[in-house]
Amino acid sequence: MSENNQDRQPTPDRAEDNAFFPSPYSLSQYTAPKTDFDGLATEEKYTGGRWRVLVIATDERYMHMRNGTFFSTGNHPVETLLPIHHMAEAGYGIDVATTSGGPGKFEWWAYPQEDDAVASAWEATKEKFKSPKKLGTVIADGLDDYAAVFVPGGHGAMNGIPNSTEVRDVLEFFLRNDRLVVTLCHGPAALLAAGIDRQSNPFAGYEIAAFPDSLDFGANVDIGYLPGEMPWRLGKRLSEAGLTIINDDMTGATARDRNLLTGDSPLAAHQLGKEAALALLESFGN
Repeated sequence: MSENNQDRQPTPDRAEDNAFFPSPYSLSQYTAPKTDFDGLATEEKYTGGRWRVLVIATDERYMHMRNGTFFSTGNHPVETLLPIHHMAEAGYGIDVATTSGGPGKFEWWAYPQEDDAVASAWEATKEKFKSPKKLGTVIADGLDDYAAVFVPGGHGAMNGIPNSTEVRDVLEFFLRNDRLVVTLCHGPAALLAAGIDRQSNPFAGYEIAAFPDSLDFGANVDIGYLPGEMPWRLGKRLSEAGLTIINDDMTGATARDRNLLTGDSPLAAHQLGKEAALALLESFGN
């Protein structure tokens, strides 16, 4: 096997049988020591003290692929922490919850080691990700003080979150009360939860940006980012639920349809964060 082909082989994750991280070559294409962060969207800050952002993180590490392998995944650090940085710097408190109450998992192999904005957000929230709230408890305590719910990207968002009735209930509350829903890349899988035990998905008819199936079932397997085909197609399922995906490639596209803000990939994390901060200040700045 040539060195180039070896670089495209997924890297074994020794913590689990038949589990893999992305290949060295794929990481050279998809990760970098710094993001494109070039400052905040505004210096304006919310100082009211009430409004917060609820982050629903995945607590599941492994995705079981069609060929029997496991992909070692979680929350993508750029897609998680860069939007959080913008919203927190705009003055909004950050709470982190998982469906189980167990720690949020990260794709640490994608962490940009030289990025100050991401590092700042991680230092401010790492204990919240390591000891998050249980989503059911958050719901029972009341959602009235949350201006936005944010579901980060990372393939891990496709594991349990789309099947959670608690995620469904959160999304229903945010839709009913004109609050913001922010998500990107594979995070829009959470929108599928809104249709659980419902005649139709309340997000049907919305336009969104999301990570394209063409890459997940094409190049991402070919270059060893994924160790095999994923168990289901995100874009296909979202389309079947009535949502319209505006992008067919990964370019950093973002979209806003009513109070739903989305982005297509890590390339969109900075812009989506700016748009989320501005939307929060516009609607919940007092």
